[in-house]
Amino acid sequence: MTTQELTDRARGALIGAFIGDALALGPHWYYDLDEMRRRYGDWIDDYTAPYEDHYHAGLAAGDATQAGVLLAMTAESLVACGRYDEADFCRRLDEELFPRLDGTPMGGPGGYTSQSIRECWRKRVEQGLPWGECGGSADTTEAIERGIALAVRFARNPARLALAAASNAMLTQTDESVVAMSVAFCSVLGVLVTGAPLDAEISGRLMAMCKDGRLPFHTVTSGAAMTAPAGSEHSRIGRFASPDALLTPSFIARAAADSSIRIEPAWKVSLVYGMPCAIYHQLPAAYYLAARFHDDFESAVLHAVNGGGQNLARAMLTGALVGAQVGLSGIPPRLLDGLGDAPGRLDLGERLAAQV
Repeated sequence: MTTQELTDRARGALIGAFIGDALALGPHWYYDLDEMRRRYGDWIDDYTAPYEDHYHAGLAAGDATQAGVLLAMTAESLVACGRYDEADFCRRLDEELFPRLDGTPMGGPGGYTSQSIRECWRKRVEQGLPWGECGGSADTTEAIERGIALAVRFARNPARLALAAASNAMLTQTDESVVAMSVAFCSVLGVLVTGAPLDAEISGRLMAMCKDGRLPFHTVTSGAAMTAPAGSEHSRIGRFASPDALLTPSFIARAAADSSIRIEPAWKVSLVYGMPCAIYHQLPAAYYLAARFHDDFESAVLHAVNGGGQNLARAMLTGALVGAQVGLSGIPPRLLDGLGDAPGRLDLGERLAAQV
């Protein structure tokens, strides 16, 4: 892979996530699909503004939600420091985000503050706890959403990627399974940025990284084939007990490529895997759309949005995965034109990609 190709993929992953976030701004969290269709039409294909009685009211089409704000904050910290400096990231939360929150769901920048950030705010601001003791039990994807920047920055160094993603995730979410799935997604995104396809072989690549110590997952089984391991178990024990979060992408990619398994139209992936916010609903849907539309960014993110429910996380994660595969050059210009603060986002992506 040339430096130009690597840079293009890195920028594509970051900008793809920003686009997914902004595309879902208006129709976010409609669990009644009939209501969403009545308000936004049978097929949402562009940026839209939220209604005044719904989430993110007052924002304009193309704006970022708080997920986009946090992703930008993470990327800006990485660019400024040239590495993952957790003290700098936490300082930015203390000084730039938390003063704008009041502990309520509808307060703060971006029109909505997630459960994990609200819990962290209460522990940090109201209770005065130090960083490292502010995480909570939310089973959602917020750590992945900002971790996209970490995956891009450390795409060529899986060990540093996993360490940074785990440490950053645990600032706000402490459930081991949630952290493991968050690190797994970031690891998948990292190998996509470096040129690997999202196919049935991707889990084998990731498991190989576990065996040589680059990824901190337990490898009691031997690769995606699930064959019996040789040698002592102690040598295969990593930070996370199970490697299943690394095995999921291959199974989903196989299903997406199997002509006898079809989800039609593809937006109904939300009905197959679930519309709610929990990480175990979101990841299979994002992996499926990103594998099925691996060379078609627009189709991938629009199907993610049109599935309703927690379509913002679904579109953001899908946008990152497909953006990493097609590169910034493969993202339709019209989606860049409508993105809020597109010049600033593109500049941030360029500066972060230059560090990869």
